[in-house]
Amino acid sequence: MWKPISAAILLVLLSVGSVEYLKRRTAQKKIETAQQAPEASQPRGMMVLQEDGRGHFVAATIMNGVLVESVVDTGASLIALSMEDAARIGVFPNAGDFKVSLSTANGSISAAPVKLREVRLGTIRLQDIDAVVLPSGRLKGTLLGMSFLRRLSSFQVANGALLLKE
Repeated sequence: MWKPISAAILLVLLSVGSVEYLKRRTAQKKIETAQQAPEASQPRGMMVLQEDGRGHFVAATIMNGVLVESVVDTGASLIALSMEDAARIGVFPNAGDFKVSLSTANGSISAAPVKLREVRLGTIRLQDIDAVVLPSGRLKGTLLGMSFLRRLSSFQVANGALLLKE
């Protein structure tokens, strides 16, 4: 009686382990793709993003060495990180760090100012970029704002594409 139950439990554990392995491997492949593919397909210091189906430009950025999916937002003064994305890239603000008041579409919010060591987007690589971390639950994902964009020589939108030049 115990053998079939033990075998079933073992199969479930193996399945869960396999799913976790596949998730980690998929995440690693995304990082490798984000780091290598633009090198081959984009001129040095340039990046072209295609508009997604909702009219947004979503970018696979590497922040402090970690892949972070970001939405390009010219209306955001700074790179705005969710608390979850900040933790993934090794940024852990303390409760007392949330001193900067930001005006958003949903009202005022306090954020923690931080400096990102490096932000890469394709072949574009910028260092020491100002950013903010928003409290947990206040932002889903990350916004690639003007603290990144204004450091570029140019960016423009045409025919459903965003062209960025370092």
